[in-house]
Amino acid sequence: MTSGDDSIQLDQLTTAHLADACLRVQVPLRCAPHVMRPAVAGMRASGRVRPVRHVGSVDVFLEALEQADAGDVLVVDNDGRLDESCVGDLVAREVKGAGLAGMVIWGLHRDNPEVAEIGLPLFSLGLIPAGPQRLDPRPPDTFEAANVGPHRVTSSDIVLADEDGVLFLPSEHLALIVATAAGIRDTERRQALAMAGGQSLREQLQFAEYLSRRRRDPQHGFRQHLREIGGAIEE
Repeated sequence: MTSGDDSIQLDQLTTAHLADACLRVQVPLRCAPHVMRPAVAGMRASGRVRPVRHVGSVDVFLEALEQADAGDVLVVDNDGRLDESCVGDLVAREVKGAGLAGMVIWGLHRDNPEVAEIGLPLFSLGLIPAGPQRLDPRPPDTFEAANVGPHRVTSSDIVLADEDGVLFLPSEHLALIVATAAGIRDTERRQALAMAGGQSLREQLQFAEYLSRRRRDPQHGFRQHLREIGGAIEE
């Protein structure tokens, strides 16, 4: 589980803030492919990854829940298949009833009206009415790791999912990433408020001064300029 303070902070941050923070502290950026979307607009989930690999039967999900803790996010690896759904309303109800924070599916789901009614945050590649028509052998790491796009995640990872996408974070660097993301968020909020008050972003970022210095020193880059003045929009 994440620490209490980190969990509270995650609830106040977006995947965009955290992605920028990963770049700033030089932690590898692991975003799910852009096609991963929430089942219902506005859904959001965060928690420790509880991985499971789907092989065609619902029992793997039930077994994964036996090992899960409240607040985990069930991350389902269905190989990105687009010919079957691997989760429907009954699994969503069971996952919610077990106290998990949500589901991320590298594959498709179905029963979307019921999923919306259940209210469990669920992210997937989309919808298809067909369920699985196969039963494959279980791999030895069924409950140890899940692949989501190019990324392999385990229970040592934290996941945050919102309308911008799905992001995986290493738990050992979580405190640093969260603190950095909070600083980026606060700076951007101040910038947005100043813009609403009539001060342009160019003014805030001293853009004319930057252009003048760049003319004198072509090697002086914009990101270096932002670091010097405390602007946080890029890193």
